[in-house]
Amino acid sequence: MGKIWNHNKIAYGGDYNPEQWPEEVWEEDMRCFKLAGIDIVTLNVFSWASLQKDDEVYDFERLDKIIKLCTENDLKICLATSTGAHPAWMARKYPEILRTDFDGRKHKFGGRHNSCPNSPVYRRYSSLLAYKLSERYKDNKNIIAWHVSNEYGGDCYCENCEKAFRVWLKDRYKTIDEVNKAWNMSFWGHTLYDFDDVVAPSNISEHFPLFGRDRTQFQSISIDYRRFMTESIVDCYKLERDEIRKNTPDIPVTTNLMGFYPVLDYRKFAKEMEFISWDNYPSPHETPAEIAICHELMKGLKSGQSFCLMEQTPSVTNWQPFNKLKRPNEMRLLSYQAVAHGSDSVMFFQMRRSIGACEKYHGAVIDHAGRTDTRVFREITALGDELKKLGDITLGARSKARAAIIYDWENRWGIEYSAGPSILIDYRREVTNYYEVFHKNNIACDLIGPDEDFSKYDLIIAPILYMVKGDMGERLEKYVAEGGVFATTYFSGYVEEHDLVTGAYPGKLKDLLGIWVEESDALPEGEKNSFTRDGKTYEASILLDLIHTEGAEVLSSYNEDFYAGTPMFTVNSFGKGKAYYIGCSSDKEFYKDFVLELCEKADISKELSNYEGLEAVSRYNDSGSEILFLLNHNKSELTVKLHADMTDAINKTEYKKGQEVTFGPRDVMIFSINE
Repeated sequence: MGKIWNHNKIAYGGDYNPEQWPEEVWEEDMRCFKLAGIDIVTLNVFSWASLQKDDEVYDFERLDKIIKLCTENDLKICLATSTGAHPAWMARKYPEILRTDFDGRKHKFGGRHNSCPNSPVYRRYSSLLAYKLSERYKDNKNIIAWHVSNEYGGDCYCENCEKAFRVWLKDRYKTIDEVNKAWNMSFWGHTLYDFDDVVAPSNISEHFPLFGRDRTQFQSISIDYRRFMTESIVDCYKLERDEIRKNTPDIPVTTNLMGFYPVLDYRKFAKEMEFISWDNYPSPHETPAEIAICHELMKGLKSGQSFCLMEQTPSVTNWQPFNKLKRPNEMRLLSYQAVAHGSDSVMFFQMRRSIGACEKYHGAVIDHAGRTDTRVFREITALGDELKKLGDITLGARSKARAAIIYDWENRWGIEYSAGPSILIDYRREVTNYYEVFHKNNIACDLIGPDEDFSKYDLIIAPILYMVKGDMGERLEKYVAEGGVFATTYFSGYVEEHDLVTGAYPGKLKDLLGIWVEESDALPEGEKNSFTRDGKTYEASILLDLIHTEGAEVLSSYNEDFYAGTPMFTVNSFGKGKAYYIGCSSDKEFYKDFVLELCEKADISKELSNYEGLEAVSRYNDSGSEILFLLNHNKSELTVKLHADMTDAINKTEYKKGQEVTFGPRDVMIFSINE
């Protein structure tokens, strides 16, 4: 366990961009920060243009002043490297630094993340800047973290990347014959004769739009390019991180991630990051479960280690279709939800609202009015006071989940690139369907990767496990044989890591599940079948597998169409455990009944009895003490009967088992459970 950085409480603050303001404003900012309980700022996120004027000339004068001012005001500092946007002179002098997009267009200077990740110029200057920053500020004791770049994103399809892709392939496959085999290039006469024949998969090579979605004629090429591009961007991160470590080896380094961002495999980032940080910007229509699952995904990247909530808005976003205000108490509720699921910080973008450009209407701690008597500032101040009282009891604390759901970016790429069987297949949605049951019933559930230690869990669910890579099939067999409960769904086990079909479906999972799938019926949107179990009838939709059993027990069959009576839902006894297969997508009632049945079989209990709209989450700190978060997501009051003796962790009020506590709308209480 342990804290992620050197701070004695939940870090409270966020992105501060004083370079956008005259210096006379800075002192007023310091006054406002003290008033609000702000104790950390992220500095220097987009300052490369002012720090480096040309190849040789660097100017740190203004940054020196900013860091000195923040240090004198006892603010902790998360210092960024500024490399998310290169300077204009660099693009003019070295046009090779500019990205080429998916349509083959070479970009001009502008935007951000517009640098080719395989540009030698970008790599040289970005790592050099990271070195100079860490060398200059290495003795500043207020710097407690380094923030490399900002929200890495995007692909590049330029000649730099194409050449680097060929080198990557040569290292991975050794010979062009192995590439042809892995990509099945005999199809359509695509056989490659030399590594120089390889081109980046894009809209001017293998990709094409179909039914409103990006499709590729060779999924294996496109999946490998996603792997390559992730590793290229991770290499950019590592170059900066390694330069920072030369001067400040004891200060942790991170970069801010973006939840379920589909383009990059964050598990590869996590291996190189000392702690996870991420930016939480839910849409107004997202449910508490849809927000919580993002926190769980981030927490799961480093096996349950605490993470940092690097950004959220204190009030309103600027970039969603409808930028709805956070309602009274909503900022506090979402902040504590992040802490409940593993965050050691509550941080905002931004500290003072910009006056121009695309984020001028994005919320901030200090609004355009510059006042401290606004509703938002009062809420921020009240939360700052609470976090001081809460102290360090949650820092480094972890969950003790016995259930897990597998989520894998490469599996998602394989599903989304697949030419068939249905455009309605939605991997993230299906994962969320299962997670929502755990969340609604206050049952702890981790989100894990395919390489995680399965033995830590009594129950593992892997929705749409399309791609079974390496030895994962054998590891799942071992897990179930030793007593684990495993469940997977339609369109699972079809391919290996190169997106090549591994024989009769579900491939490497066939023996574990005790079935084989002869056909799959992709129903158009709105068309349904059904199945019945224990007197209840459930919906069958999207993709319906027609199953034959080879040792598995049939739990339910389809009710309609020519395959009425064909098995749909099965369980197979395998060693000491059981493996379930659900051959279709279904409705919320089925997910609820099935997940709760699995939890009962695995003897997994709830954190707290069900109350509509109540989220109950427990974390356990280094001393073994349980901290219970109760979050009322309702717009009305809620009365809850407490299940144990406990103490309010903020105001220290003691409560007895069976005592009732009333929560206001969007209210939160945090308890230490008394032994």
